[in-house]
Amino acid sequence: MPFATPDSPAPRIVLGVAGGIAAYKAVEVLRRLRDAGYHVAPILTPDATRFVAPLTFSALASEPARVGLYDDPELAIPHTTLGQSADLIVVAPATAHLIARFAAGLADDLLTATLMASASPVLLCPAMHTEMWEQPSVQENLATLRRRGVLVLEPERGHLAGGDEGAGRLAEPSTIVEMARRIVAGYRGALTGRRVLVTAGGTREPIDPVRVITNRSSGRQGYAIAEVATRLGASVTLVTTTDRSLAIDVVRRIEVVDVVTAAEMRDRVLELAPSMDVIVMAAAVADFTVDPAPNKLKKAAGPPELALVATPDILVELVGSRRDGQVIVGFAAESTDVIANAQSKFERKGVDVLVVNDVMTPGAGFESTTNEVRLLLRDHDPVTVSMRSKGDVALEVLTRVVALLPQGDQ
Repeated sequence: MPFATPDSPAPRIVLGVAGGIAAYKAVEVLRRLRDAGYHVAPILTPDATRFVAPLTFSALASEPARVGLYDDPELAIPHTTLGQSADLIVVAPATAHLIARFAAGLADDLLTATLMASASPVLLCPAMHTEMWEQPSVQENLATLRRRGVLVLEPERGHLAGGDEGAGRLAEPSTIVEMARRIVAGYRGALTGRRVLVTAGGTREPIDPVRVITNRSSGRQGYAIAEVATRLGASVTLVTTTDRSLAIDVVRRIEVVDVVTAAEMRDRVLELAPSMDVIVMAAAVADFTVDPAPNKLKKAAGPPELALVATPDILVELVGSRRDGQVIVGFAAESTDVIANAQSKFERKGVDVLVVNDVMTPGAGFESTTNEVRLLLRDHDPVTVSMRSKGDVALEVLTRVVALLPQGDQ
């Protein structure tokens, strides 16, 4: 149990309570967190006070409950003080309104401002009526938050307000507290403790010191997969040919290996592969290379004759040397007979998942920020992922990967 000692203070948990009927259950969550030895600082939204009194939380918590941004004269900037000092923020219940504001980046009350001012892990515990829970907007907001690394403890089925029954009931307090314990202990998502290798970008095969054979891959989908895998708790290595300016903030926590040619990518990937749990080959590796000229070829000498040589098939080598339990994901960019060509590649390569991309579809080709793919899965029916951001596509791919991994105490 995480009881405080002089050398080890109790982990600090901010308990956010949004305005739903399940707010009364947050009192039991608070009591159990305190019994487990955590320092708990409650924040209630103004709507939450319609269901439960702040005094109830103040009586049970480690410090007084707070409601307004400007109500506490002792904390001039309460949201940053609370957000920066938290080891974990738990929101129980998280209403559809709170989820939407958090996903949109709004900070219009103390709870949302604290969420925005914190780099600590966040656990959302949604509770709402079934029809609200099933609304596409709610699910899309949750998908956005999950992609950003927010942990979601889905509601249970059971009795709801108004005498209805269905999905949307707040998870049991004991379940919430157990998940909080796991997060404080280091759990960050479904890939916690896993090592993931991702490749990104198009290789460049030199013709001479100036010219190269390459393709139009931007590397954006590979970077998105690396980012989302990190937010899901994985230790990620990114082998990339692309400019690091594509990387956003999270890539600072990713080991980045720079390569240029298909041969370089092969060498680094095969070197790293044995220690990986998951390998995602999102890079567009050149199918052919040439023996480069030592000096720049001159136009006046006429068109050069380029003797194309096939590059090694990295995917086939990876599958041939894979260890037990390792999941390998390949990509197929097609422009004609997409399904037939992809199915043939899937059977030929022997990967666990093949991400199929029709590059002729507007918004789903190279260099775009969105994508639309079809997932071919070993021993499962294909899955179509409709047009969405490449980050959301990455989450769909990695969700299938998680289901294929050997399940242990992650």
